[in-house]
Amino acid sequence: MDPQHDTIVILDFGSQYTQLIARRIREFQVFSVILPANASLQEILTHQPKGLIFSGGPASVNQIQAPKLASKIFQMGIPILGICYGMQLIAHHCGGTVNPSPKREFGRADLQIDDTSDLFKGIKSQKPFPVWMSHGDSVERVPQGFQKIAHTGHAPIAAMRKIKGGQQLFGIQFHPEVVHTQHGSTILKNFVCRICQCKTTWTMGSFIDQAISEIRQTVGQSQVICALSGGVDSTVAAFLVHQAIGKQLTCLFIDNGFMRKDEVRQLQKTFESADHMPVRIADHESTFLSALGRTINPERKRKIIGRQFIKVFEYEAASLGTVDFLVQGTLYPDVIESLSVNGPSATIKTHHNVGGLPKRMKFKLIEPFRELFKDEVRQLGLELGLPEQIVWRQPFPGPGLAIRILGAVTSERLTILRDADAIVREEIEAAGLSRSIWQFFAVLLPIQTVGVMGDQRTYEFVIAIRAITSTDGMTADWAEIPHPILAKMSNRIINEVHGVNRVVYDISSKPPATIEWE
Repeated sequence: MDPQHDTIVILDFGSQYTQLIARRIREFQVFSVILPANASLQEILTHQPKGLIFSGGPASVNQIQAPKLASKIFQMGIPILGICYGMQLIAHHCGGTVNPSPKREFGRADLQIDDTSDLFKGIKSQKPFPVWMSHGDSVERVPQGFQKIAHTGHAPIAAMRKIKGGQQLFGIQFHPEVVHTQHGSTILKNFVCRICQCKTTWTMGSFIDQAISEIRQTVGQSQVICALSGGVDSTVAAFLVHQAIGKQLTCLFIDNGFMRKDEVRQLQKTFESADHMPVRIADHESTFLSALGRTINPERKRKIIGRQFIKVFEYEAASLGTVDFLVQGTLYPDVIESLSVNGPSATIKTHHNVGGLPKRMKFKLIEPFRELFKDEVRQLGLELGLPEQIVWRQPFPGPGLAIRILGAVTSERLTILRDADAIVREEIEAAGLSRSIWQFFAVLLPIQTVGVMGDQRTYEFVIAIRAITSTDGMTADWAEIPHPILAKMSNRIINEVHGVNRVVYDISSKPPATIEWE
C-alpha cells in the first residue's frame, strides 16, 4: 500500500502478461499493485485504488470453476477496465453473453475503432491498427447499458464501455500491455490518467525519499546486516539502506567460489568507494566444493549450495554480535508469483527468498524493493550513483558457475570456465552489444572431443556460448551475434584457455529450452 501516490489495483486472473500491465502503468509514473483474483474487497480497499484492472486468464467464464467476482466490486464507484478474460467477466457478470468464438484469435489482429472518445482518445480511427489477441471465447452480446466501441474481422465486439449510473466500465478483448499492440500504451494511459485521473507522482526520486524515511523509522538504533550477493538487487538495496542508516549496516558477502573472473575483487572495489560502508568478505570456496563433492545432478547441486549458504551465513552472522534486521533484495515479481499460488496462477513457482531464509535466521526483514520491478531497481541504482557496470550487471544464477559446469564441479573446471566466460564477456562488450543482449555467458560441457593442436592430437573440453535476447526472461530467443565476433571468441578461447579445443554456439529459444543449461 502506498497512500502517498495514486494507485491502480490489478486483479490477476492468471494471464502470463499481468506483470506487464503493472510495469506499463508505472512507466506513466503511476503506482500499480497486483493482487490475486480472489483478493477480498477489504484487501483491495486498503490500497485506496483510483481504478481497477481485471487481467486476462486461461479460464472460460462459462466454466463452473471459473474465477468470479464479488458484486460489491462494481459498487466501489471507481473505473474498471477488463482485458481479455477480464472483459468477458464484466460482460458475463453484467448480463451479457459470452460464448466460444466462431473463429478463435491468437496473435495479431487488426482493430477498427468505432468510437474515439475515452479509451481510444488520440488514436486515429481512419484505418485499423494491429493488436495482440489471445482468446477462445468472445462477447457475443453486450450487457444492457454498454455499447460496442471497437471490432476486428473475427471479433464484432472487441471493445465495449458503459458510462451510466455512476459506473465507468470498459472492456477490451486484446492485450494493450504487449508491444505487439500498436497503440497499447496510449490506451492504458487514457484509462489510468484520463479516466481514473491518476496523478503522475510515482518516481524513483520520490521512492528513495520515502524508503529512507521508512527504513530509519523501522530500524531505530539497531544493527542491520545485508546478505550481499553482488547482484543488482542486493547491491542497490545495500546502497539504499546505507544512505538511510550509515554505519549501522554491515554487508556480508559469502564467496562460494562460483563467481565469475575478478568479480569478488570488483565488488570489493565498488563498496570501498562508498564512504564508510563496511563489507565483510568471507572466503568459503573450499567449503562449498567439499559439500558438492562429485554431485552431477543439477537440482541436487542447487539444494546443496543453498543449504551450505545458510550454514555459512549463520556462522558468519553470529560473529557480528547482536543483529536485529536482515536486508534482502526481494523484488515485486518474486512476491507476486509466490502469492499467486493461492489464486488462478497455481503453477507459478514459490520463490525461496520470499519468507524462506528469514524464518530460519529469526531476523526481522527489510525488503525495500518488494514493490519494484528489475528495471525500476536499475533506475534506482543510477539515481543513487552506482557504477553502470553494477547497475547493468546481467542476471546471474544464485549457485553461480556451479550450474554452468555440467557434471561435477572442480577447481580445474572452474578455472577453465572463468577464463572462457571472461573472453565471451570481453568480446561482447568490445563489440558494443552488451546492452542489446539480455544474457551472454559460457558453459563447460562434461564431454571431451578430439582436436589437433600443434600437430598433436588433443582430447579436451567443449565450451558452449549462450547469448539470448529477452525483455523479461520469461521467454527468450538466441542472439544473432555477427559471425566475425563469434569467430574471434572461439579463436581466443581455444588459444588462451588451456583444456579447451572446441567451441559451439547455442541456437535454442526459450521455450522449449531454458536460458541456463542446468
